[in-house]
Amino acid sequence: MTLLPFLEVNRIEAGCDEVGRGCLAGPVVAAAVILPPTYRNPWIQDSKKLSKQTREDLIQEIKGIALGWAIAEASVAEIDQINILQASFLAMERAIKQLPQAPEHLLIDGNQWKSNLLISYTCVIKGDGKFASIAAASILAKVYRDELMEKLAQEFPHYGWEQNAGYPTKKHREGIQTHGSCDWHRKSFQLLPLQLSVGLE
Repeated sequence: MTLLPFLEVNRIEAGCDEVGRGCLAGPVVAAAVILPPTYRNPWIQDSKKLSKQTREDLIQEIKGIALGWAIAEASVAEIDQINILQASFLAMERAIKQLPQAPEHLLIDGNQWKSNLLISYTCVIKGDGKFASIAAASILAKVYRDELMEKLAQEFPHYGWEQNAGYPTKKHREGIQTHGSCDWHRKSFQLLPLQLSVGLE
């Protein structure tokens, strides 16, 4: 199924999405993408439904065809300071600001949005499965973040980040339990179930 190319015709719309909200480690990463209104590609779907190879194959396609794209982060320190939801908004706002042209409207994945940008917007629940620009943003953000966590896994090999990208898998939590947390862990998150976290502070 080919996703919708736009919400309203003859308007510059940027699809926005983030990845990494549910992770125990690493930054939250967001992307914003402006696609040509005539562009159609049935392969562009919610990044979580695509194989790693398909996502990587689509990256150059998206970057080449897009009228504008940008990727931005909010750091672990920012997540711990302002909370993960606000940090997600911050990362998306940074990505939007980095676009080579200002969009006239934003398509935001999710049910809420908060920023200092004076741009009209529409929140779209499960938008990465409805609009191509949001799906494209989800693909850019996920590939960028997965590659970042794979690089960090070389320096911090105990947590399986090359496979779990910082999400709370069994291997990740076993690594925290055995080796403790590191600077890339979000200290405001519950890194271990309560019965295992005693003595790790």
